Amino acid sequence: MSNVELKLSRSNRIYCPSELLDGKIVIKLSSSISHYGVYLNVNGSVNLQIRGGSAGVIESFYGVLKPITIVKKRIEVRASGKIGSGTTEIPFSVKLRQPGEDNSERYYETFHGANVSTQYLVTVDIMRGYLHKSLSATVEFILESDKADLPERPIAPEMVIFYITQDTQRHPLLPELKTGGFRVTGRMSTHCSLLDPISGELTIESSAVPISSIDMHLLRVESVLLGEKIVTETSLIQTTQIADGDVCRNMTLPIHVILPRLMTCPTVFAGPFSVEFKVTITISFQSEVCKLYTKSDPTTPRLWLAMETLPLELVRTK
Repeated sequence: MSNVELKLSRSNRIYCPSELLDGKIVIKLSSSISHYGVYLNVNGSVNLQIRGGSAGVIESFYGVLKPITIVKKRIEVRASGKIGSGTTEIPFSVKLRQPGEDNSERYYETFHGANVSTQYLVTVDIMRGYLHKSLSATVEFILESDKADLPERPIAPEMVIFYITQDTQRHPLLPELKTGGFRVTGRMSTHCSLLDPISGELTIESSAVPISSIDMHLLRVESVLLGEKIVTETSLIQTTQIADGDVCRNMTLPIHVILPRLMTCPTVFAGPFSVEFKVTITISFQSEVCKLYTKSDPTTPRLWLAMETLPLELVRTK
């Protein structure tokens, strides 16, 4: 039995570019083996792809673009020799960014998107020659911005006032919604820290039609440079229900949405790609028609929906 495991020093696996990536290689063997070196590989890259159906791209087109390399290191942890049976632990430490290296802007934060994905991996390889399969293990670690590069003071949430009525909608509505009318007002933070929730409030001032649900959808807007054109796609990250049922009129409802770590990152505007975010507040009204579209996209305009979309700028703070 041969087993190799990578254990990082931090259980949350979160590191900054200026910090040491350290841990230990745990090797469990039923019998001793000979090897030609134990190597540690650290790789970080931005992976870009274009999926069929994206705006401005032919439906059948599918393209994976060349990854943008952020960091690529290979270190010999142990020279060739033998590893005895039982459990062997080999400590390691890697400096991701060398002191004085002025390329902090290249170390984008970890992000798992639909078309843009920034990922950092550490892999151990125990080379055993042509007659034996190499032993290896891989672990993903999460990279965040250096605290030294972050603002000294915490940012103040930028609150934006919004209102939703039948006149603000750009899509067709049910006749009873157009004639009876409705009015929803509120305010929400649109410039906030990744460490803080999206906060705000809204009030149903009036509505002739009973309300079914009030939801807030967090969206990512990923843009990729393809040749001379920019392909942009918006996709849903998560949905948070603010209210269920026909809520009381003129009662203030709080908005409190925690951001998912791996699916969000600081808003990025780079040369070959960009990652932005926005939120859509959706008011669903009670209607028999909506029962025919139970599996529809919640952010797609429908006859029984009222919507308001706001841009969201995310930043990393200390």
